[in-house]
Amino acid sequence: MQVASSVHTLIEVAALAIELLATVLIICAIIAATAIYLAGLLRRVANPPAHYRQYKQRLGRALLLCLEILVAADIVRTIALDSSVQSVISLGLLVIIRTFLSWSLILEVEGRWPWQRDGSEKSVDEVIDDG
Repeated sequence: MQVASSVHTLIEVAALAIELLATVLIICAIIAATAIYLAGLLRRVANPPAHYRQYKQRLGRALLLCLEILVAADIVRTIALDSSVQSVISLGLLVIIRTFLSWSLILEVEGRWPWQRDGSEKSVDEVIDDG
């Protein structure tokens, strides 16, 4: 009983630590990206629209990473601590919402849907032909 309680507490602390990591990363990314953006404005960058686009991309990439980390925390908490039907359904809804947010961010940052290839990627057929 004591061991199970200790493991339960350890897993809860681990899930909380993962969520805290994501929160700290979001805050650091916002501060860093904003500092870079403001420094560029003070230096009077040559192309302000491109500079702003880079700012949005930095923020978007950081948020994408943090969304993935938050999904990991939710999975750890749900699977290890509370695998009731209701918690699994809640996890599924959270994953769906966060996936939609991720897709929206990818569209905003990269200008394409996640399943669309950009020009730099090769298809499987192109890789086979090159080999």
